[in-house]
Amino acid sequence: MTYERYRGWILNNCPALGSGPVVDLLAGSVAGGTAVMCTYPLDLARTKLAYQVSDTSASYRSSMRSVCAQPACGGLKDVLTSVHKEGGTRALYRGIGPTIIGILPYAGLKFYVYEELKCHIPEEHQKSIVMRLSCGALAGLFGQTVTYPLDVVRRQMQVEHLQPSIQGHVRYRSTWDGLSKIVRNQGWKQLYAGLSINYIKIVPSVAIGFTAYDMMKIWLRIPPRQKSQSG
Repeated sequence: MTYERYRGWILNNCPALGSGPVVDLLAGSVAGGTAVMCTYPLDLARTKLAYQVSDTSASYRSSMRSVCAQPACGGLKDVLTSVHKEGGTRALYRGIGPTIIGILPYAGLKFYVYEELKCHIPEEHQKSIVMRLSCGALAGLFGQTVTYPLDVVRRQMQVEHLQPSIQGHVRYRSTWDGLSKIVRNQGWKQLYAGLSINYIKIVPSVAIGFTAYDMMKIWLRIPPRQKSQSG
């Protein structure tokens, strides 16, 4: 929704940019940033639920029994409530810096590459679902590869306080600080750790998302952009 809104606003207010893929790049970037701002606390909670560990040091010192323990948080509401109590609203957006920096080029590149690839599809294949899936997959592959290091920094910033060795200390002061420290301490390959697994999730997700978006516009009989602009 926001992508189409931003795209229309750019076309109406910045005619010098034309109506090509550059507009898709800008509109997609801002739309991605808007989506992140609205949903980031949910992403933070998801990451914490996935990475949370229980403090078993007390039971270990007392009886050295099993290290298994109940999760620190029972669900989404518990995570959001505990995070808000710890640091207020600002804590709900911990790590949003690298997320915004990463989502702007990622979302922009997705839309740019997707629309650019569609421009090179022969007329007789314009409505092919397979071609749209292929364009979406390539767009997701390219965007994810370029911006993945920023996603690694974001995840580490989100869960840094869960690691006992650095509890009470801020490991990364900024996105650039996080990138440089990861390269210096863990090697540049760490910036792409888990990328192949992420491909399995992101590439088909982007491909299906773009294809479903375009096909729904066709089924809902929404006029193509060229016709709507000329009318």
